[in-house]
Amino acid sequence: MQDTNKRPTIEFSDEQAQLLEVATSFCADKFPVDRARARIAAAEDFDRSVWLEMASLGWLGVAVPEEFGGSSLGLAEVVTIVEPMGRYLAGTPLTSTTLVAQALIKAGTDAQKSEWLPAICEGAIGALALTEPSGDWNLANLASKAVRNGDKLTLSGVKTFVTDAASADLAIVSVALDGAPALVLLDRAALASAKMERETVIDETRRSYRVKLDGVTIPASNLLDPAKTADCLSHLDLAACLLLSAEMCGGASGVIDVTVEYLKTRKQFDKYIGSYQALKHPTVDALLAMEAARSHLYYAATVFGKGEEGEIAVRMAKAQASDALAFASDRAIQFHGGFGFTYDCDAQLYRRRGLWCEYQHGDAAHHRRRLADLLL
Repeated sequence: MQDTNKRPTIEFSDEQAQLLEVATSFCADKFPVDRARARIAAAEDFDRSVWLEMASLGWLGVAVPEEFGGSSLGLAEVVTIVEPMGRYLAGTPLTSTTLVAQALIKAGTDAQKSEWLPAICEGAIGALALTEPSGDWNLANLASKAVRNGDKLTLSGVKTFVTDAASADLAIVSVALDGAPALVLLDRAALASAKMERETVIDETRRSYRVKLDGVTIPASNLLDPAKTADCLSHLDLAACLLLSAEMCGGASGVIDVTVEYLKTRKQFDKYIGSYQALKHPTVDALLAMEAARSHLYYAATVFGKGEEGEIAVRMAKAQASDALAFASDRAIQFHGGFGFTYDCDAQLYRRRGLWCEYQHGDAAHHRRRLADLLL
């Protein structure tokens, strides 16, 4: 059980403050809402020129050790980049690429780290394939398999919700090998031999793919360290929850901005609708929920990786951020009146983003059930 006598402390470093300021300015400039809408129909998964700018800023290597070309910071610093990206509905492979780098750091061989971590820092795109059609949030329950054939591994099965898979330079894929979970690395050639189908998902600004692995063959050297797989999967699950929480906190802030702007410009009965208490009070509630979620987020970022305390904080952050964005985006749709229910209203973009983020790696109810076991 958690030590209830310990007073929680949020740490926020100078590096985090600088990254948050730069990322907020960058995202405001590069990701106006009209670009989010344009991305829905765009041919490419994301804007590669913006991606290369992000690489030049060093964002892809923030949590990568210096020996591999990174900054040797941590996921707490990545959080300060992802939060403003959520605020402006940015569409990039930053989260998936960061998680792929984390998988290599935690369980990659020396050769895999030396080859791929510097490439990621320079702009290589990573895809993470951990989810299967069953929708099981326990990442160790796997139907996809790998079978040894001499010095080769032959894969089978299906992975779902693999974002930006068609553009990826490498992917980390979970499979069952010899009756136990394993992680394997697929380079661009191996990915090209898999069958990909674009998925229709609630967040239309995403590029999500269903990847069929049947018949894909890779060298056995592409297997990550089996002895570290269980710990790595647990780490990836919590790291994904932390970054998704950051994106949802940013989304809550963004949709509150959209709401307040509308309340200040729309008139009814010759009065701005923002003057009515029935709209002011829920808007304040949305703001308070967002700030509470941010407090959970940055505390989780502070204690991430610190055993049970870190896990509790991350699960709380995911649950709180899910609720905060759901409430703020729902109120935004309601407050926009009949227009709020149309496709033309920007509020629906945030609601869709919130639904995507909430149901990746467990919704609020799932994390509260896990918290019950950890806290009681």
